Amino acid sequence: MTGKFLDKVVLVTGAASGIGKATALAFAREGARLVLADLDGDRGEATAVQARALGAEALFVRTDISSGQEVERLVESALATYGRLDCAHNNAGIEGTRIPSADLDEKDFQKIIDINLKGTWLCMKHELKAMLANGGGSIVNTASVAGCVGLAGLSAYTASKHGIVGLTRAASLEYAKKNIRINAICPGPIKTPMVENVVKAAPQLEATILALEPVGRLGEPEEVASAVLFLSSEDASFMTGHAMVVDGGWTTQ
Repeated sequence: MTGKFLDKVVLVTGAASGIGKATALAFAREGARLVLADLDGDRGEATAVQARALGAEALFVRTDISSGQEVERLVESALATYGRLDCAHNNAGIEGTRIPSADLDEKDFQKIIDINLKGTWLCMKHELKAMLANGGGSIVNTASVAGCVGLAGLSAYTASKHGIVGLTRAASLEYAKKNIRINAICPGPIKTPMVENVVKAAPQLEATILALEPVGRLGEPEEVASAVLFLSSEDASFMTGHAMVVDGGWTTQ
């Protein structure tokens, strides 16, 4: 490893599993000091333990990102522990139930928007304040291919991910001259608990997904993590407001 993030303070939400966990461990291997967040306290702390085993400093803070108070406490914990915040990967989110729009319950729609879209905005709100005080930083938000195209049966999820792409683009313009870069990643079908849950609810979907995937397989969380680290690094110093698709060619069809 190159130590590209040596002593950089990096916050990762949704760090208990999937893309968030893979990204946290990738940052750990590159020398980052980590602040990890998730609603799943046991698995989130387990990720922190794995990061420490790789030689990284790692703090886990159980956080509901749909709560402004909890997100503010998360960022304050990062500053109290490390004194600064250099990078953030806002990854936490849920997919909801696969159901036609007219049958979707209002409470379920609101929950998805509150966690995926409002939660990302709340994280950015407090991260940006910390980065402004620090003189700059980099934020990568997790959207989805559902932020680029529509996914039938997942209208609330699709709306939330389109919203994250829009939020990323608008905020990137606001802070472009303040040395803060804000980008998004748009993963396709990746081997994560979220995709496993969708397939479990409708087993026939796995064959459908694989048939639609040009490379003929699901992506690995580590492949998305590599994209996050690139966007977070100085290698991407002239990139902001970009929604990077990591989908094996899914959206080219």
